[in-house]
Amino acid sequence: MPGTRVDGGGGGDAEAILRRQTARESAARTYARSLPIVPVRARGMTIEGADGRRYLDCLAGAGTLALGHNHPVALEAIRSVLDSGAPLQVLDLATPVKDAFTTALFETLPPQLAHGARIQFCGPAGTDAVEAAVKLVRTATGRGGLLAFSGAYHGMTSGALAATGDTAARATVGEADARVTRLPYPYDYRCPFGVGGRRGAELSARWTASLLGDPKGGVQPPAGMIVEAVQGEGGVIPAPDTWLRRMREITERHGVPLIVDEVQTGVGRTGAFWAVEHSGIVPDVMVLSKAIGGSLPLAAIVYRAELDAWQPGAHAGTFRGNQLAMAAGLATLRYVQQNRLAERAATVGARMLTRLRGLAAHHPCIGDVRGRGLMIGVELVDADGGRDEYGAPPAAPQLAAAVRAEALRRGLIVELGGRHGSVVRLLPPLIITDEQTEAVLDRLTDAIAAAERLARKSKASGAK
Repeated sequence: MPGTRVDGGGGGDAEAILRRQTARESAARTYARSLPIVPVRARGMTIEGADGRRYLDCLAGAGTLALGHNHPVALEAIRSVLDSGAPLQVLDLATPVKDAFTTALFETLPPQLAHGARIQFCGPAGTDAVEAAVKLVRTATGRGGLLAFSGAYHGMTSGALAATGDTAARATVGEADARVTRLPYPYDYRCPFGVGGRRGAELSARWTASLLGDPKGGVQPPAGMIVEAVQGEGGVIPAPDTWLRRMREITERHGVPLIVDEVQTGVGRTGAFWAVEHSGIVPDVMVLSKAIGGSLPLAAIVYRAELDAWQPGAHAGTFRGNQLAMAAGLATLRYVQQNRLAERAATVGARMLTRLRGLAAHHPCIGDVRGRGLMIGVELVDADGGRDEYGAPPAAPQLAAAVRAEALRRGLIVELGGRHGSVVRLLPPLIITDEQTEAVLDRLTDAIAAAERLARKSKASGAK
């Protein structure tokens, strides 16, 4: 609103700040385009904008904020480091803060991986950790190839982008990395084999095994396979547990290190502390970021000691020793464990899925509702559009964008993902209350109904 003052620096009203952002920031900005708000205060799941409006945040820093905004335990951990006089920038030197964080992190990992594992702190973002994981397995195996999946998202730096399935994003950096072989990821609603369910997952696994086992298949033995246990940006698509176990069996049989990207799924998000726990697999490398830093930048890979073939200085990064993030991350890891927030995510997520699937019965535009824990996706479709050759209706990206806008008007922050940006994604913090859960579902229900009405009006006016 004009005249509204902003706390926290910069000054000026919200509209002026947004105008300056548009004028100054790069064309690559994303969330700022679809969520034109100016946050000035935040606590838990609530954000207050410069216009005085309050929003329930179901984006949570793209899944970063396991405990929501400014949780007291994270703030206290940060203050304790600041007040102690400890150095904040230490490169990769050993510190009590790092030692405590690493110890706590290893206690949460699958025991078979944690025993004798190595950790490499990589820098501020998940994409940096993906780069490190790929570099690690290429160094350890002496091979160059990488197996990745359709629908995958691993980051925006060169190596991570090469493993990402979004062709539009990859097109911005020229030719795709020829060393990446793309495999089909099980996607029940839009199965690449046209069968879905267990049969679709079985065919995906069979294709992978055939490709690696066929001496005339055209694929050299790869350095590794990278996979998400739940594809996030790809549209919130959980991998079947049996399929993940098959991927583990296939990679072990062929001596291919398995990298699991837990950047968004980790720290309780899917209803287990780490998403691999649902299937029981033990990867060779886990990629970690987002929630492990307790809202601050932190990224790492944890891997089997046998892969530690790096020479000193073979992988580095100036800000890999972020003491504040390690302190906040330590507090977050302990809080999630002590308060059983993974179990809470499973319970609340199941309740949300049940209600959203009930909603789908009254709204033909809801093609599919899926997810695991507090990682939920609602795929919107054009129910009146022609079906594809496998019977699936077309994606409805304009309707999804309208739902996002209507949700924001109702004080709910959501984002989109999936094919054509047609999946409404819910990533609330793990500390979401029962009351907030109902408010999120009520607001989203109203937003879908409002967007549908607008779509019907638009079609009616276009038909005249």
